[in-house]
Amino acid sequence: MAVLTRGTTFRSRRTGRRLAADVGLLVVAAAFALPLAWVVLSSLDAHADLTVKVPDGVTLDNFDAVLKPDITFTPLLNSLILCGGGTLLTVVCAALAAYPLSRFRSRLNRPFLLSILFATSLPITAIMVPVYALFVQVNLIDTLQGTILFFAASQLPFAIWLMKNFMDGVPKELEEAAWTDGASAFQSLIRIVLPLMGPGVAVVTVFSFVMMWGNFFVPFMLLLTPDQMPASVSINEFFGNRGMVVYGQLAAFSVIYSTPVLVLYVLVARRLGGGFALGGAVKG
Repeated sequence: MAVLTRGTTFRSRRTGRRLAADVGLLVVAAAFALPLAWVVLSSLDAHADLTVKVPDGVTLDNFDAVLKPDITFTPLLNSLILCGGGTLLTVVCAALAAYPLSRFRSRLNRPFLLSILFATSLPITAIMVPVYALFVQVNLIDTLQGTILFFAASQLPFAIWLMKNFMDGVPKELEEAAWTDGASAFQSLIRIVLPLMGPGVAVVTVFSFVMMWGNFFVPFMLLLTPDQMPASVSINEFFGNRGMVVYGQLAAFSVIYSTPVLVLYVLVARRLGGGFALGGAVKG
């Protein structure tokens, strides 16, 4: 009887803990789902406000109001140029920097990695004043290329950390076989290492793009011409004076603004879940 009582008590405690964990997860999920539900529902509501409610009548007038070249298309194009160029530069530089850190042993590796880790902890606001002064001196202020360079520089430290960790998972024996056939280190990186760590490159690409896509402060400080502003800055135009906000149009613009990130994630989702599958490459 004592054993049965203990077993019943243990099962009841485990059930209670599981229910508590499920309730906690539901609360967290609701905290994330409610803002998303407000954005979707308000974009279809002609009388949207700050409350989450089902619209009385579904309408696309909010989308018609924001789908204009000066409101949506030009800022989105600027965002794609800035974030696409910054992501490409970040991935290329991160791969070139992570390769020697992963493949060659040196006393400087650890201090360099610790310096990179320290760089990731620096807030953007702490360095924007000297960066702004530097960009003024080198004539990069109010230029897309200057903003792309700073985007890449700000994301590069963490991208190097990620890239190195993924690169460590690629067996060095595969490169040694390529070196035996006369391949250089750069050729082995391009033809062997990077293809085998495709999911890792996809992770770095998505992470860098998302971080740049949602960045408001950097382009707001470095770009001055309204025609060059990305969507992350132009969304501020929906907040009018004296607290007057057109919530329906703001929600519609938010839906459009989120679409490129969702499309990018869908395109790389298969690679993210595919794993490395290096076992067959090592055998034989």
